[in-house]
Amino acid sequence: MFAPLSRRKFIKTALSTIAATSCFSHALNAKMLTQYYEQFNATRKPSKREPPQKGKRFSVKDFGATGNGLSLDTGAIQATIQAVVDSGESGVVWFPAGIYYSGTLHLSSNISLELDKDAVLLGSTDIRHYETDDGKVHALIEAHDCDNIGIFGQGTINAQGRKLALNINRLHHAKERIEEDFNARRNRSRHRPNVIAMHSCNQIKIYDITVQNGASWVQHYAACRDLHIDNIVVQSDAFWNNDGIDINDCEHVRITGCFVNAADDAICLKSTTKKNMRNNDIFIGNCTLRSSSNGIKFGTESQNGFHNVKIEDIVVFDTYRSAIALETVDGAILENVSVKNVDAKNVGCAIFIRLGQRNRDVPKDTPLGKIRNVVISNVNAEISFDRADIDYDLRGPGLNAFFNPIPASITGLPDAFVENVILENITISYPGRANKGLAYRPHDQLFLVPQVRDAYPEYTMFGELPSWGLFVRHVKGITLKDISLKTRAYDFRPAMVFDDVNGVNLSNVALHADNDIHLVLHNAKEVKTNHLLALDKSQQLVPLSSSSVLYSND
Repeated sequence: MFAPLSRRKFIKTALSTIAATSCFSHALNAKMLTQYYEQFNATRKPSKREPPQKGKRFSVKDFGATGNGLSLDTGAIQATIQAVVDSGESGVVWFPAGIYYSGTLHLSSNISLELDKDAVLLGSTDIRHYETDDGKVHALIEAHDCDNIGIFGQGTINAQGRKLALNINRLHHAKERIEEDFNARRNRSRHRPNVIAMHSCNQIKIYDITVQNGASWVQHYAACRDLHIDNIVVQSDAFWNNDGIDINDCEHVRITGCFVNAADDAICLKSTTKKNMRNNDIFIGNCTLRSSSNGIKFGTESQNGFHNVKIEDIVVFDTYRSAIALETVDGAILENVSVKNVDAKNVGCAIFIRLGQRNRDVPKDTPLGKIRNVVISNVNAEISFDRADIDYDLRGPGLNAFFNPIPASITGLPDAFVENVILENITISYPGRANKGLAYRPHDQLFLVPQVRDAYPEYTMFGELPSWGLFVRHVKGITLKDISLKTRAYDFRPAMVFDDVNGVNLSNVALHADNDIHLVLHNAKEVKTNHLLALDKSQQLVPLSSSSVLYSND
């Protein structure tokens, strides 16, 4: 057992409690999950928050729910919800100890679900229990146009997602329930139930529960306002698209003190509602995240916008792709984003920022989006050489390009620059071991790095990159202050490449590598440097020599 620590102290010291090593064996990775989760539980407590729903409690057992885990209790639970509605007052639908086997439950305004510690809401594995006569598939818990709703308590929601998803496949292949748009290539349905889905709702509280084993997205909140998710656990390494928490064009959102272990993005901000809303006033703090995709991601769906987002005190571990990924490729504006105090261990990439023009599900002539005013500070990251999700039950899709370890990157387009980015107090340790025989794009032939303006945004989207620490292209206004980039083994590439960048300010940057060329500035304007260091042949940090900086212009 771990001695109790404050959550803040844990966030700052979690990485140091696990022995540092450059090679992560399967056993160590599995141990990391156990250690991080036990540490989270040892310090787990509610944050400052409004109390959960008040009002009369209506026990589902009083309305016929058996709680035996075998009989279908959907009707009895829905009858309990209706009884609260009929009372004309706010109320709580209470699940005492038991296992409640259920299909879709529809919430109404002024109602919360309370799950006792030994209560389990067990999702049905029959898709017909989620499907209405019009053919639509609904979540296990769903709400539309509701106010003042929530789910709280020490209990568990187990959606049995893998079994449900495989049963959907079986029905399709047996021609008993054919889906015309079935994803044959990946052998999975496109219509799998979320665990929790809330649309156009206000005043939502999700407190203290554990949510497990989704068939698709675990939680999806779309066009909602005043949402607080606090002190919950998500354990969903069950099936494809197991995003832990999806926030889609919501306003006034707090996600605090959560542990998310997901087989897709742990926390994802999307923008797809096509309503007069955007993601605005979002706070994410004191969370521990593990993902076979990204830790915290904006996108990929990015139609409306991401504004005024604060992220702080985050631990990310065993994450296949990026710890922090900020993306807009469908026309959205992404602005005023602050990220600070991030510890990332055994991840594929520390920071990925991408402005592109995919324009999916929007008119092809949709104007380019924007990324501007992003500050990322106090990041400590260790990049994996092998795939970081090797011990997941469900690993992410393999990356199908040949490349050496990928650096952090910030990239726009020739006609759309990323604007005003500050990176401060950043330490990133890279594995090194780059091999020209595997992949090689010379730092003096930057035109070989494709633009891929309409591609799916991913930190590996460019294939091989000509630097090991940071790649910056099509950016206006970038500041690096108090930066330390390291390689644990030799890497032949320069540490940093700036290509078509206007306004570069480098201050107190240490490059812990022994290379002939450390810094490449191509078509870079208004460059200011102060106190740049790199290793010499004796492995001592010394001022960067002019010969180790390559200036070039087209």
